[in-house]
Amino acid sequence: MREYGDIYTGHTRKQRPAVPEVVAERDLVVEDAASGFCGAVVGFDRSYDGEFVKLEDRHGAVRLFALREAAFLIDGRPVTLVRPKAAAASAPTRSASGSTRVDGLRARVARTNRIWVEGVHDAALVERVWGHDLRVEGVVVEQLEGLDHLAVRLTEFGPGSGRRVGVLVDHLVTGSKETGLTTGLGPHVLVTGHPYIDVWQAVRPAAVGIEAWPRVPRGEDWKTGICRRLGWGTPQEGWRRVYDAVGSFRDLEAPLIGAVERLIDFVTEDPER
Repeated sequence: MREYGDIYTGHTRKQRPAVPEVVAERDLVVEDAASGFCGAVVGFDRSYDGEFVKLEDRHGAVRLFALREAAFLIDGRPVTLVRPKAAAASAPTRSASGSTRVDGLRARVARTNRIWVEGVHDAALVERVWGHDLRVEGVVVEQLEGLDHLAVRLTEFGPGSGRRVGVLVDHLVTGSKETGLTTGLGPHVLVTGHPYIDVWQAVRPAAVGIEAWPRVPRGEDWKTGICRRLGWGTPQEGWRRVYDAVGSFRDLEAPLIGAVERLIDFVTEDPER
């Protein structure tokens, strides 16, 4: 007797082939079936429209694509990407700065030494990446609210043995106003910085999904000009994009990383050594 199977499932020619699910691990290379954009998985995003995957192509361009069924290709075959499940068993062993994470951390009593930064955005990014390290070492980060206040603040603080100050400066290049304000400050003050006009620019363009930071003519407010050219709305909205794009030191340019690391070493160095 001939077997016909379940007559309610329809003819096999009408049944859609199953599309395999693939976990979107970091650096997995896939192609968006609709646009042909090919890139490696570098992260994820979520909005009211659902879940999205971030793909970065070989030129460093980053784009968002919705995690929909059969929306991607691997080796020319359709797949459904799924977001990796968070591993609940193991805690991260590295902090955002790449240093060894200290479990069960209780912040150390604050040192007398300080790190000063120019503004609120500088402070927020330093906390974002080095916050764990600073709490381990008991280092407080304070805002200068402008480099013009440095001389007065140093006079009030009185740097000396056991009272060191590390200063992080934007646009620290030869011949700039910033260089003139930060020279000859004595052995208990260390000034480091980066060459960028603003700390936003020390965030890698790929991290915020752009090819490069636009040029803004001298005399135009830099943050306003950046937001206008990128269609980011107000500087407040632009800052949220920049801040949310930074998850670790990998999202920052090397000059800023090196500058902050040198300051941390300076203010935590054993004075007896």
